[in-house]
Amino acid sequence: MGSIDLTAATWRKSSHSNQDGGACLEVADDFTAVVPVRDSKNPQGPALTFAAADWSSFVAAVKGGDLSA
Repeated sequence: MGSIDLTAATWRKSSHSNQDGGACLEVADDFTAVVPVRDSKNPQGPALTFAAADWSSFVAAVKGGDLSA
């Protein structure tokens, strides 16, 4: 995937994140084809981008308990 301008992205944390910040990820829903993901503790740092379909599959697997630690 090529470079995407994320300067105007609206970032959100999971509703499961705690107030302490912890090890949280933020995602931006402003894009149709990709889902940018970044570390909430380093918002000026790099972001990873995933194809929207791949991200949806990942989230479904997490919610379904299909991934183990």
